[in-house]
Amino acid sequence: MQENNVSLFNFESCQKCSICNTVCPMMAANELYPGPKKAGPDQERFRLKDPEFYDYALKYCLGCKRCEVACPSGVQVADLIQRARLQYAPASKHPMRDAMLANTDFVGSLASPFAGIVNGVLPLKPVKAVLHGAFGIDKHRTFPKYSAEKFTTWFARHAKKQQEGFDRFVTYFHGCYANYNYPQLAKDFVKVMNAAGYGVHLLEKERCCGVALVANGFGKQAARQAKVNIASMEKAVSKGEEVLTTSSSCTYMMRSEYGEVLGLPVEGYRDSLSLACKWLYEKIESGEVKLKFRKDFHMKLSYHTACHMQRLGWQNHTIELLKLIPGVDLTVLDQNCCGISGTFGFKKEYYPYSQKIGSALFEDIRRSNPQAVVTECETCKWQIEMSTGIPVLNPISVLAAAVE
Repeated sequence: MQENNVSLFNFESCQKCSICNTVCPMMAANELYPGPKKAGPDQERFRLKDPEFYDYALKYCLGCKRCEVACPSGVQVADLIQRARLQYAPASKHPMRDAMLANTDFVGSLASPFAGIVNGVLPLKPVKAVLHGAFGIDKHRTFPKYSAEKFTTWFARHAKKQQEGFDRFVTYFHGCYANYNYPQLAKDFVKVMNAAGYGVHLLEKERCCGVALVANGFGKQAARQAKVNIASMEKAVSKGEEVLTTSSSCTYMMRSEYGEVLGLPVEGYRDSLSLACKWLYEKIESGEVKLKFRKDFHMKLSYHTACHMQRLGWQNHTIELLKLIPGVDLTVLDQNCCGISGTFGFKKEYYPYSQKIGSALFEDIRRSNPQAVVTECETCKWQIEMSTGIPVLNPISVLAAAVE
C-alpha cells in the first residue's frame, strides 16, 4: 500500500477488524501493549472527549507504520498514536537521554571534531555502565562511529566546483547520518549521480529531518527544524531540481509526517522529494539514464525492507535496481521489523523488546548467509550489524562500487 494523504481524523473508518494487530511487531513481543487498534482509533475517541486522557501503553508504539500498511480502510493508526504522544505524554524519566538521542545535529557537531576520542571511549565498559545507570541507555547497545570530517566539509573542498560542469542537477538532502557518521554514503551518492549525468547541489540550509525529535516528544523543535527544510526544498524545486535522499526514514518523515503529525504544508515540495534509488530506477527504465557496470563486480546480498520503506511502498524500485547490476546474487528477505525503531532500541527499558522483535529477521539473515545486507535505513543498519555481525550497505553504496 502506498503512502497517502488521508486525514488523521479518519479513525471513524476503522472497521474493528484487528488486521493491524496481527502485523504489529510490538504486540507480539510485549503483552503490556494492547495493540494499534486500541491505542489508535479506539482511544482517540476518549482523547477527544477528555484531553487529560492518556494510556501509558502508547509509549511502546514503534512507529513502524505496519498497521497503516495493513489497514483496509486507510486509517493512519500510527499517526494517531504519535500525535497523542506529542500532546499528552507525561514527562520522561530520562529527559537528558532523550534530548541527547533526539538532537542528532547538535551531538554530531560536538562529536565530529573529537571523533577519534569519542569512538574510542563509547565502547568502554565503564562508560557503558555510566550511560546505562545514569542516562538509561542500554549497556548492550553499540553506537555508530563518528567521522572526523563531515560530508559537507568534504563536499565543499573536493566536489562542489566539479558539479558545475554538469548541465542538469539534483539537490541532495544528506541527513545527519551521512554528514556526521558515515560520509562515504554521501560521497557514493555524488559518484552515482555524476555517473548518471547529473551534478549535485546541497540544500541552501539543512536541519535534521526531526524523526528522532518527534519520537522523543520534542514536537515544537521538530516543527522549527522542519520549516527550515521545507523552505530550502521549496527553493530547490522552484529551480527545477528534484530533491533526493538516501534514508527511507528521513524521506517518510519529510513527505508525510511533516504534514500529518506536525501539521505543516508539504504541497510545495512533496511530489519532487524522492529516495535516490526510486528516482534512479525510473530514470533508467525510461531510458533517460544509462549506467555502465564493472564486469568483475560480484556480491551476494540480502535486501531488508525497512518499515518506513514498506510504508512508502517503494521497495520494489530498489530490488529491481539491484537486479540490474550484473554479478549481484540477491535474496529478498521477509519483511520483518528489525526492532530498533530509531532511538527506541537504545533505551534500557525497551532494549529487550527491540531484540526480541528483531530476532526473526536476524535468523533470516543468518540463513541467507550474504556478504552484506542492503537497506535504506541507517538505524536498521546499526541494529543488524550489532545483532548479526554482518555488514550492512545502503543500495547507493552498492551501486557506487559496481559502476565503472
